[in-house]
Amino acid sequence: MIVFTLIFSGGLIPTYLIVKSVGLIDSIWAMILPNAIWSFNVLIMKSFFEGLPEELFESARIDGAKEFRILFQIVTPLSVPVIMTIGLFYLVGHWNEFFQAIFYVTDRTLFPLQVIVREILMQSQQTLENADNITPTQTLQMASVMIASLPVLVVYPFIQKYFTKGMLLGSIKG
Repeated sequence: MIVFTLIFSGGLIPTYLIVKSVGLIDSIWAMILPNAIWSFNVLIMKSFFEGLPEELFESARIDGAKEFRILFQIVTPLSVPVIMTIGLFYLVGHWNEFFQAIFYVTDRTLFPLQVIVREILMQSQQTLENADNITPTQTLQMASVMIASLPVLVVYPFIQKYFTKGMLLGSIKG
């Protein structure tokens, strides 16, 4: 069923109608909830957890650990690489999102940074209608793009080791 959602999506119009009927138009949740769970990330987590050796759980049960203790003291520390990998996917995906903001949000105070950067870049392509309208220079455009990508560039080096480890966890079976 998860793979089916990777191949076939509900589409733009049904998603918009659901967001509108739930009352999320012009709210920050309209940009978060429709993409809260990505099927690809579910498959990555599934393959990671299937790759954990059953012997770890058996030895913990023999030592008297209950299921919650196994979850919090064994599985969670081992899951840090895959959690960081999926966190990076969500960070980059939501940080670069402007498509949903254009559809679901009309209040300019709720626009994400990427929509503002897009507006700055689009202003340079429009012709001047009067002398009072000043288009941003190319320097301002490139500075806005650099500032918009700076947070991801700052965060990535700290989670790079988890990212490479997490990407390889589900790919190699031995």
